[in-house]
Amino acid sequence: MHAYNSLKRSGFDAGAFIVGLILVLGALWSLLATGAPDAAMQGQAWLILGGFLVGIIMMVGRYAGGGVVIDPGEYNEDVVKAGVIASMVWAIAGLLVGVVIAAQLAVPMLNIEDWGFASFGRLRPLHTSAVIFAFGGNVLIATSFYVVQRTCRTRLVGGIWPWFVFWGYQFFIVIAATGYLAGITQGKEYAEPEWYADIWLTLVWVAYLVIFLGTLMKRKEPHIYVANWFYLAFIVTVAVLHVINNLAIPVDWFGSQSFILWSGVQDALTQWWYGHNAVGFFLTAGFLGIMYYFVPKRVNRPVYSYRLSIIHFWSLIFIYIWAGPHHLHYTALPEWAQTLGMTFSIMLWMPSWGGMINGLMTLSGAWDKLRTDPVVRMMVLAIAFYGMSTFEGPVMAIRAVNALSHYTEWTVGHVHSGALGWVGMISFSAIYCLVPWLWKRKGMYSKVLIDWHFYLATFGIIAYIAALWPAGIFQGLDWRSYTPDGFLEYSFVEVMQRMEPYYIIRTIGGLLYLSGALVMAYNVYRTIKGDGCEVDDSVQPQEGLTERSKGAVS
Repeated sequence: MHAYNSLKRSGFDAGAFIVGLILVLGALWSLLATGAPDAAMQGQAWLILGGFLVGIIMMVGRYAGGGVVIDPGEYNEDVVKAGVIASMVWAIAGLLVGVVIAAQLAVPMLNIEDWGFASFGRLRPLHTSAVIFAFGGNVLIATSFYVVQRTCRTRLVGGIWPWFVFWGYQFFIVIAATGYLAGITQGKEYAEPEWYADIWLTLVWVAYLVIFLGTLMKRKEPHIYVANWFYLAFIVTVAVLHVINNLAIPVDWFGSQSFILWSGVQDALTQWWYGHNAVGFFLTAGFLGIMYYFVPKRVNRPVYSYRLSIIHFWSLIFIYIWAGPHHLHYTALPEWAQTLGMTFSIMLWMPSWGGMINGLMTLSGAWDKLRTDPVVRMMVLAIAFYGMSTFEGPVMAIRAVNALSHYTEWTVGHVHSGALGWVGMISFSAIYCLVPWLWKRKGMYSKVLIDWHFYLATFGIIAYIAALWPAGIFQGLDWRSYTPDGFLEYSFVEVMQRMEPYYIIRTIGGLLYLSGALVMAYNVYRTIKGDGCEVDDSVQPQEGLTERSKGAVS
C-alpha cells in the first residue's frame, strides 16, 4: 500500500454517533433491568450497566480531544493486536476451566454443588463457550481483520466499528460467562446465552460482517484470496444459524428467561442444524481461512492447488449445512431426515480431505522446515488432526456406529481431537506468526519455548484422546450388554466406576495442554515486551502471499 503525505483525523462521525446511541440505549435498558423480578438477572443487569457505562466513557475519552489521528496509508493493526492478546487470555481461562471440570469427573468430591457456580453443570458450558467462542472467536476476528487487509491491500473500513466489534464481542463473552455461573441459560448446546445476550451478539456480528464486506469491496487487489472466502462463509453462516436457532420470546423484557419459538422435534432439529454447523462453519470454515493464509505465508510457498481450493470451498459449503440430523439418530426425528444427515456427513469426507491434502502439499519443497521451525510442525500437526477428525466424524455419523458411540466418551474424545488438535494448534501457530509481524520483531522471544509448547500440547492431546476413545467404546458395549434373562448386565453407576482411570488420564492430558498454553503466553509476553528480540521495521509483503494464479479465488 502506498504511503500518504498527510495524516487524517477521525472525528465524531455518523458511525461514532450510532455506536454512542447503542451504548446509551443499552445503559438505559440495563438500568431498568436492575429491578428485574429474578435475582440472577438483577446481578447481570448491574454488570451490563457497568459495561455500557465503561463503553460510553471510552467513547467520550476518544472524541473529547477531537478524535484520533490515523494514517490512511497504514493498516489498522491495533485492533488485531488487541485480538491476539484477548485470544491468549481467553485460551488460558477456557483451558483452566476445562481442567477443573475434568478433575471433577475424576474426583467427584470436587463437584461442590452447594456453591452453585462451582458445580459441573455450570462450569461445563462456561468451558465450551470460553474455548470455542472466546478463544476461537477472538482468533478468528483477529486473523480475519489481518488477512483481509493484507490480501486486499487496503485499510480496514469502518472507523470506530472494528473496535466496536472487538470490545462488543468481549462484552458478550463476559455477559454469557457470568450468566452461566449465575444459572442463566437456555440449555441449548453451544447456544446457552439468554435472549438479551443473543441480541447483543447479533448487533456485534452484523457490524463484523459489514466491516469485512466493506473491506473486500474497497480492495485494490482484483482477486479475492481464498482465505477470505472461507472467512466470509463463516461470518455469514454463523449469523444465520445464530438468529434462527435463538428466536425466542422473553417472559419479561427486563428478565432473564425466554421461551424458544420452536418446540419438540422441530426444536431438536433446529438446534442440531445450528450445533453441527457451529462446528462446520465456526470451527472448520473459519480456521481453514487461517490455514490458507498462514501456512503458505510461513513456508513461503504458493497454495498447492488453486482448483482444489475452489472445489474444497464450494463442496464444503454446500454439503456441511445438511449434516446436522446425524446427531438425532434413534430419536423422534423422521428416519428419512436422519438418513439425509448421515448421507451428507459421509459425503463430507471427500471435500475435507481435499482441503487437508491442499494444506499438506503446500509444503512441497519446504518439508525441511519441519526440522527447523516448530511453528510449521504445529501447522502440519493441526492439518493432520483436521484430516483425522473429518474422517472419524463421518464414520461416527453412520447409524450403526452411532448406536455404539453416542452419549459416550468416544464422542468427547472425537470433539477434543478436533478442538485441541485442529483448532487449537492452527490458532497457536497463527498467533506465533502474528506476534512478531505486529510488534515488528525478528522472531519470537524463545524458539525453545515454542518447542516445549509443541511437545506439551501434543502429548496432552494424545493422552486425552487415547483415554477417551477406549473409554467410550467400553461404555457403549457395557450399556448394550444384557443378561440371559434380558436385563441390563451393568448399572449406570458400575459403568461410570470403570471410567475412573480414563478420567484421571484425561485430566493429566488437559493439564499438559494447559501447561503448553501457559508457556506460550510467557513467550508472547516476552516477545511483545521486546526481551531478546531484534526490531524488524520491514513491511510485510502487501500482495498477501502468492502468485494470483494459485493464490486467489475470483
